[in-house]
Amino acid sequence: MGDLEIRPLLDAEHRSSLNLFLRSMHRPPVDDAAWDAYAGTFEPGRTLGAFAGEELAGTALAWSSSLRVPGGDQLGMAAISRVGVRADHRRRGALTGLMRALLADAAERGEPLCGLQVSEPVIYGRFGFGLASRLDRVTVRADLARFHPGLPAGGRVRLVDGTREEIVDVLAPLHDRCAVGRTGAMVRARPMWDALFGWMERPLRAIVHTGPDGDDGAALFMSSRTPGSFGARLDVVDFVAADTGAAIGLWRFLLSIDLVREVFVFARPTDELVADMFVDPRAVTSRVSGDDLWLRLVDVERALRARSWACPLSIEVRDALLPGNSGVHRVSESGVERGGGAADIVVDVDVLSQLYLGATSATSLAGVGRLTAASPEALARADTAFALAETAYSGTSF
Repeated sequence: MGDLEIRPLLDAEHRSSLNLFLRSMHRPPVDDAAWDAYAGTFEPGRTLGAFAGEELAGTALAWSSSLRVPGGDQLGMAAISRVGVRADHRRRGALTGLMRALLADAAERGEPLCGLQVSEPVIYGRFGFGLASRLDRVTVRADLARFHPGLPAGGRVRLVDGTREEIVDVLAPLHDRCAVGRTGAMVRARPMWDALFGWMERPLRAIVHTGPDGDDGAALFMSSRTPGSFGARLDVVDFVAADTGAAIGLWRFLLSIDLVREVFVFARPTDELVADMFVDPRAVTSRVSGDDLWLRLVDVERALRARSWACPLSIEVRDALLPGNSGVHRVSESGVERGGGAADIVVDVDVLSQLYLGATSATSLAGVGRLTAASPEALARADTAFALAETAYSGTSF
């Protein structure tokens, strides 16, 4: 890393950090008005800078969160974001220094997991991250979206007006109550909500769905119009539902808004049968798979202990960056044991992170040379051990 210094940033340095990140994403720096919206999005002590002398060469931050893991436990997770390096300081160790420091900080804080969303996936495998869940981006034509008669009607939907702070005051507790029941869902720190609003280039509107037991779903959306057309497109940047009834109610409302031509939802679970809601399934004009959550097991033993297991399995883990994780871990419903001997499967930590939420099978990874199994029977056992009845999904953009 040469003579780079990696350290937490002072409050007065946060704006420079944000502007460096925005430039790395080919976006303009913030003006004073935009900065007012972003200023509260930094968690104290969790924004890092890589300095070459007095010059800020790179930056990254983390927010304190938690993740629902298989079996239902909430496990502490550092949600990493705003990773950027100046174009004239690339390939000089800034990113490596920042990622090492973030992993060390998460370990010191007792967070067994780190999560992120990536713009360049090729970068993060070497730091132990694996793609742990996927999402679907769904576009529906409003004029074709006639719901099946037998589908639940859904509850009442209301628009939520007010300032950003007032809207978040409504949505934040609703999300953490309704969304975190699914494996892969994460609790959102307040700065993550503020960052979501700050990132959007158009005003956001909010709706809340109320079912028989109270508020159980919400969505944030913005609209755009095609020149020369009366029809608008709704871009839904956040969609949270406690159950199928709430999800259907939100879909019904969004598709019923006057002069809406189509609705695009940025993230939905891959197992949601959107097309089957409609008499004409071709109302869904596009359904594109994308990355959801990239995960890194920082404390492998603790992460394995928190997870439920369908059958016993012996896993040899290799972790060059955090060698304390390396070794054989024998998992079962009674716990985790460390020891030697032969393992059923051998994986690098990025592959274990990819397997952790059950979204990818061991057999699939073995087929592309990412996993070694002691025998076909051991590989089948690994599939059973990691498998879940419901597909993991986070759905949080950060």
